[in-house]
Amino acid sequence: MSNDVIISVEGLGKRYKIKHQAEQQRYTALRDVIASQFKRLFQTRNSKPETRNSEEDFWALKDVSFEVKQGEVVGIIGRNGAGKSTLLKILSRITEPTTGRVHLKGRVASLLEVGTGFHPELTGRENIFLNGAILGMHRTEIKRKFDEIVAFSEVEKFLDTPVKRYSSGMYVRLAFAVAAHLEPEILIVDEVLAVGDAEFQKKCLGKMGEVARAGRTVILVSHNMPTVQILADKCLLLAGGKVSAFGKTEEVISHYLLSVDSETDCDFSELKRANADYGENVRICAIRPLRSGKLGFRAGEDLSFEVELTVEVPVGGIRFGYSILEVTSAPVMSGFTPPEIQLRGRGRHAFTMTITDPRLAPGNYLFALSVGTGDTRGARHELDVVSPGPGFVVSAISVSGEPVVGWRPEYGRVFHKNCLVHAQTNTQK
Repeated sequence: MSNDVIISVEGLGKRYKIKHQAEQQRYTALRDVIASQFKRLFQTRNSKPETRNSEEDFWALKDVSFEVKQGEVVGIIGRNGAGKSTLLKILSRITEPTTGRVHLKGRVASLLEVGTGFHPELTGRENIFLNGAILGMHRTEIKRKFDEIVAFSEVEKFLDTPVKRYSSGMYVRLAFAVAAHLEPEILIVDEVLAVGDAEFQKKCLGKMGEVARAGRTVILVSHNMPTVQILADKCLLLAGGKVSAFGKTEEVISHYLLSVDSETDCDFSELKRANADYGENVRICAIRPLRSGKLGFRAGEDLSFEVELTVEVPVGGIRFGYSILEVTSAPVMSGFTPPEIQLRGRGRHAFTMTITDPRLAPGNYLFALSVGTGDTRGARHELDVVSPGPGFVVSAISVSGEPVVGWRPEYGRVFHKNCLVHAQTNTQK
């Protein structure tokens, strides 16, 4: 392991035992126990033994290897059950691995769930000193940082109240403040920040940026792709307990969204509609992005989607309504097609939708679609709605094949590079 590598993971694996009951019963009554014992009295040696509970091995992680250098911010992404939390618990020394090795340099502070490392009977003040001691900090060092921790957490009024009486938001604010301000070499943060309000989340993002710029290492797990994009230098994608991709954040996130998209963009038959009446006569059954590149649409390219409908009753004057959403489901743009579609026959109908000149900045998006009558100028009646629908990516490669440079996700989602300014001379009277 080189000098600048602060985390080294080699062949990591974690195995759990899963037990299965032979017979699934809600409860065992007295008559069941008596009957079972009575049957055993008449069993012969050649009788088939009773089926017993079985167990199997489940590998939450298997053959995971990667390295993180000092000062890097690494995002860990993947579906639920991919092994992200298990990996963080091993890095935090909460859980021992079954196979492989983990090498860590320096002190580790982890925030894996609400109240991690807090004693519920102790006050907020006492828990600050307790957490500092666990991290190996001297009392004088904790005192030096104490006022900053309290100010950041905004719990000064309840500092001498036992933390068992704190709300989940107060827990998170104090726990994050302690973990971030007591200067560990490695800071590990799980999705727990989602508990806080929007203002506090913004403060946390700013603080993690400060931590990284100070040369410390941050490991971040989040389902919020824009957050990972803004903070992380590199990204690790886990799938089924194994490393699926590890590298530049934008490329790994694109790989992840495209892999999810390829499995989910074809069939909406089981989608729960927001309204029970949706999908009764006209039903959206498939939406597929028609990409031009391996990583999705190119920057500046028109967005095309193949849409399939199933029709039970012929309908005329139909239009599509569409929305482009961030991965947080925040809307970026919306629009309607003219109400000119005629669904004359029963069965399956296919269409190609093209959104021209969308001017979306490179990033990750979701596509929402409705079919119905009316638009913003008149009363709307929706026949079916899919929201959100499939994800898609606008890559950092332009239509001309050149990379889009100088654009960061925090600048916004609209990439409007042509702006005319007419100079005007102000005459002073």
